[in-house]
Amino acid sequence: MKSHLDEIKRLLELCDKYQRRELFRYLRNEFTIHPIETDLNTQAEVILEAISRSSDLTLRGIRGIIAEAAFAVYVLGGLDGWIDRTEPGDHSYDFLISDDRGDVRVQVKMQRLKTQRPMMANQGYKFLPSDMYVVETQRTRGGIDPKTGSDTRPYKFNEFDILAVSLHPSTKDWSHFLYTVVNWLIPREDIPACLLKFQPVSVTPSEYWTDDLLTCINWYRSGEKKALQALIAPQKKIFKIRPT
Repeated sequence: MKSHLDEIKRLLELCDKYQRRELFRYLRNEFTIHPIETDLNTQAEVILEAISRSSDLTLRGIRGIIAEAAFAVYVLGGLDGWIDRTEPGDHSYDFLISDDRGDVRVQVKMQRLKTQRPMMANQGYKFLPSDMYVVETQRTRGGIDPKTGSDTRPYKFNEFDILAVSLHPSTKDWSHFLYTVVNWLIPREDIPACLLKFQPVSVTPSEYWTDDLLTCINWYRSGEKKALQALIAPQKKIFKIRPT
């Protein structure tokens, strides 16, 4: 069998790319790339074509799902002594991880794009820094709380502990994340218990953002008090934000 495989590989080296592509198509009739092809009764190529034709909102959602998967593989996959205890269901966090000291809730978000370019913080709100990126910290879908009548789209400060932001839009690297403590984020002026929709994200690690999850967890567990609101220019500390 090995001699046959070696001979096939040798012959493949003699084929041009068009001949190799034809062989690939031949083998694709027998092998699937992912189990979802069987679940949807179609080929991966059709699924990818459907994604490529999707609206910007759909693609944003797909990027968000990829960011979560990348966090699980590239970040959590390399942590020793930690257990992923995330259960199925609709949670305000994406991951619940634990070590011998307790639980930590992590929410994963994508760095925002605008016209296919990394969006800067001052493009979210003019009072935010122009030399920082931005992340949108609210739920994709809105809703109304039947008891209070309030908007359920904004996140509250007590709904997760760590914010992880994928910087793939600017780095093209799915393993690249920056992290901060949720209690350091900027609150809404009209509802202080809720996070401001757009939050500034450092271009590189800083005193507020780190590229190491364990460092951020230590920040969170230490109870250290910091506030991204300190980055707002003094003359813009008082601001009005219309609900979005």
